[in-house]
Amino acid sequence: VCVVGAGIAGLSAAIESARLGRSVVLVDALPVLGGQMVNSLIGLFCGVFGNAPAYRRLTHGIFDDLFADLEATGDLFYRRTHTTTVGYDEVRLGRWVEQTVADNGIQAITGAVILGVTRSGDRVESVRFATRYGTIDVSATGFVDASGDAALAWETGLPCRLPDREIYGSQQVVVEHVDEARCPDPGELAARIGEKAAEFGLHRRDGLAFLFPGRGTAVLNMTHIEAPLDPIAAADAQIRGKEQADRAFALLRAEFPDAFGRARVRTYGFPGRRQTRWVAAVHQLTVDEVRAGTRFPDAVARTAWPIELHDTRQGYVWETFGPDHVHYVPLRSMTPPDVHNLLVAGRCIDGDAAALSSVRVMGPCAAEGFAAAHVLDLVGKDSVHDVDLGALAERVAPNVEG
Repeated sequence: VCVVGAGIAGLSAAIESARLGRSVVLVDALPVLGGQMVNSLIGLFCGVFGNAPAYRRLTHGIFDDLFADLEATGDLFYRRTHTTTVGYDEVRLGRWVEQTVADNGIQAITGAVILGVTRSGDRVESVRFATRYGTIDVSATGFVDASGDAALAWETGLPCRLPDREIYGSQQVVVEHVDEARCPDPGELAARIGEKAAEFGLHRRDGLAFLFPGRGTAVLNMTHIEAPLDPIAAADAQIRGKEQADRAFALLRAEFPDAFGRARVRTYGFPGRRQTRWVAAVHQLTVDEVRAGTRFPDAVARTAWPIELHDTRQGYVWETFGPDHVHYVPLRSMTPPDVHNLLVAGRCIDGDAAALSSVRVMGPCAAEGFAAAHVLDLVGKDSVHDVDLGALAERVAPNVEG
């Protein structure tokens, strides 16, 4: 199995494939593993749990070991609001990712971008990657596109979709030396940002600071930046994103000096990207199906995360659901037509923009990677379109049932 993309979806697919006895190659364009969850400094696992008051656990697989290991070392904490989010130390998580990949015998290739794809009819035979050390060809029986931008599907010539309007990403920042005892509550913080954003030259008029309890550090999520696929525009957006992050930090220091007056930026994340390009699959998940909680016969993942559509510079849509609500991702939304051995997992599965905004978070993305590994294992050299749904349902039950 060849997995392209080493974020939560790709990592889940690679680890589960290795545990199923497959030889696995995990490829990522970044020079390090972990994707956005580590390198964009997201700071929170979202969509793993259901809503209050029950806070049901909805996703297992990779999270079982990850949560247990990081909780044991004090590098993880649980935060309950309308749902449960899980905060983490991104440095420790990065090492956990690397150690887990090595322990499972997965061959990692970092700093590698796709040069071309070799197809034989309706099957992908191999992918050629460019690295700073030369080109490398990876042949496999099955492929998983967990690139986030549908890079493998696009280079394979499969149909893809683009948003009809800009979907904004964020430039995350970790700050240290924060006085936790004097930090404003989220409502006061958001209100002050709304009042002062224009004065400080910020596009986004809201935002949050996620404190790590007892460490005096916080992840700032207070910016909106463009996420272009053009290489020159992407480089420019990265620079301007950091400028926005600096302005957001200046606002906090000026408006809340008791909490942030001594704080300093510890690190800037890579640009965070929410939605860019995604595959046109057999089925496009719709926002109506999300709102209705439609249970599909080929469901492989679930979440209760809100519709969180960042389609304006100033703010975003935030539509929460009730206590018992769960919505599902069908395998068909991960399955491109006209190819027999490639699946998509993560934020480039097929859905309309609003539906994707509710299933692109780490809980369902991990469940999709888990499911992709089991589909490829079940079909062997046959077609992913002909997988035995009964056998698959038994394997993905921890992420769908109960």
